[in-house]
Amino acid sequence: MKFKNTLFLLLIFSSTCILSSQQYNDDLGSDFHKKKRQEFRNQMPANSIAFFFTAPIMKRSNDTDFMYHQDPNYYYLTGWREPHGVLVIFKDNQQDDNGFYNEILFVRERNEYREMWDGKRLGLKGAKNMNFDRVLLRSDFIENSIKIEDFSNVLNMNIRDDVRDFKDDKYDLYNIQNKFLEIINSKSFSDNLGDLKREFKNTSVDNIMSSLRQKKDSLEIKLLTKAIKISSLAQIEVMKAIHGEMTEREIQGIHEFIYRKYGAAHEGYNSIVGAGANSCILHYVTNDDINIDNQLILMDLGAEYRGYTADVTRTIPVNGKFSVEQKEIYDLVYRSQEEAIKKAVVGNTFSDIYTESLEIISTGLIRLGIIDDASEARKYYPHGVSHHIGLDVHDPGSRTLEKNMVITVEPGIYIPENSDCDPKWWNIGVRIEDDILITDSEPINLSDDAPRSSNEIEKLMKQESPINQLVLPDING
Repeated sequence: MKFKNTLFLLLIFSSTCILSSQQYNDDLGSDFHKKKRQEFRNQMPANSIAFFFTAPIMKRSNDTDFMYHQDPNYYYLTGWREPHGVLVIFKDNQQDDNGFYNEILFVRERNEYREMWDGKRLGLKGAKNMNFDRVLLRSDFIENSIKIEDFSNVLNMNIRDDVRDFKDDKYDLYNIQNKFLEIINSKSFSDNLGDLKREFKNTSVDNIMSSLRQKKDSLEIKLLTKAIKISSLAQIEVMKAIHGEMTEREIQGIHEFIYRKYGAAHEGYNSIVGAGANSCILHYVTNDDINIDNQLILMDLGAEYRGYTADVTRTIPVNGKFSVEQKEIYDLVYRSQEEAIKKAVVGNTFSDIYTESLEIISTGLIRLGIIDDASEARKYYPHGVSHHIGLDVHDPGSRTLEKNMVITVEPGIYIPENSDCDPKWWNIGVRIEDDILITDSEPINLSDDAPRSSNEIEKLMKQESPINQLVLPDING
């Protein structure tokens, strides 16, 4: 016996030209990050200093690490992707022997031996080419330190307590953060807190960063749109390729291969691919069911492109045809989403979008006999309907909509086994999620390339896919 497998995708797609082989080199550029640092500085309180730290390197097992992913706030302000660093921003200009400056980036030193194992480091020279006023080594932060006694306000990221990155050396992130805590808790500094003229405050940078990141610049919208388009195309290819002999993990693999074919290096979050009963688990990520035939499969995945992540969900019948019950639930979620998207306009709130979607779903569930009263709808629609996307799949931001925000609209109905309704509805889970750009006029659905209506999905699923042309040998003996 032979079986289908996604490992053949490279061969198939390279020969059929279904996907472009072009690899993209888009980047925000140093001017973008410098502009964002200035926007942050503009919102800093008087006589203040702000500290940002890189994300830690996290151990996966024994002597191997997880793939490094920079802290989104740090990347937003710097464009820097390496670990073990600090960004310091001053509200007001500072002066040294080389003139005036209002920011310092502390980075890792070059290390020929470590670079042979772990890859090239940009070092001081690389950082100086990225439009910073001052660039110093991380050792300078620990050994010489910044004197902050004259500042009235210290703003900083929350100090992470999961930093266990001890293997690098005495200048790793753990020691950098400890040095910062030592500074603000030092006796000499604490003694100055009695000076009522300065009214020292140690506060979080979260509010300022949220206000900056919630609305996207044109460059950000370009990258987000590309991430969303890649994710939508992956949904399309899976709709054409899927069949009952596939597995959840194989479906996940098709999505993620297409991401990489278009130059998306990562997923923006753990991929959710759940068939049947698994579609009713909101954050199901094990994706290990091998029996998916004749069921709905919920696919909530997003490509991360140059740091920006999509978040697109489609729910489809594995065998290409919705059953009567599946179609009833699916079409109800679809109608709910259609009306909810119309509410995604400037001045409205997430609550406005949610209320619209909930009313339609409640009425529909009553009509189908699944619930008796609208108050019961939350049993089967237990989550919110919108969140911001950007450098995080759940980006920070206000719940009141403004132009150039990008949000999701994602109603869903989930009816697990043993629910208090007719068993014919059990194990039907449906979520439809799209990424919406808020404009001065109508909302723009950036993920509308991937079909959403049940009729459009069934029509697309009749198309042939090159994914099913290759049969690999059975390795089970």
